[in-house]
Amino acid sequence: MGGHEFRTVSGRLEFAVVRDEFDLVQTLLRLPGHGPDRQVEHQVWPIPDGPLDGTQLAGVIRLAEAAADALDAGRSVLVRCFHGYNRSGLVVAQTLVRRGHSAEEAIRLIRSRRSPWALHNDLFVEYLRAGLSTARLLEELTE
Repeated sequence: MGGHEFRTVSGRLEFAVVRDEFDLVQTLLRLPGHGPDRQVEHQVWPIPDGPLDGTQLAGVIRLAEAAADALDAGRSVLVRCFHGYNRSGLVVAQTLVRRGHSAEEAIRLIRSRRSPWALHNDLFVEYLRAGLSTARLLEELTE
């Protein structure tokens, strides 16, 4: 789980460019020149850091299924957005839920490992607590 930028030990902001460090890269906000290399499986599903419609939620569910399947097969996975907190957190949390964690456990684990700021988008937390499939159905009913 990460973003397109990071701070070095000295505090300098740098761009994170992925090459071939991972077997699968899932990108929720694509920036040119940030990789990965051609031979790396790359799934791109742009979503906003805000309310998601039913189609966008379905894409998040599919990404989480693909990430879980890749992990189960022993492959390394990177899920990234711009800062690596909310959009990537939503996919990673859903992946953890798919692998047997409760939504609360997944949120707690992400915040303890990534940052206390991870999943600070309250709407995404509510999607997880309701269940993404349920949130998707509710969003589609309002469309």
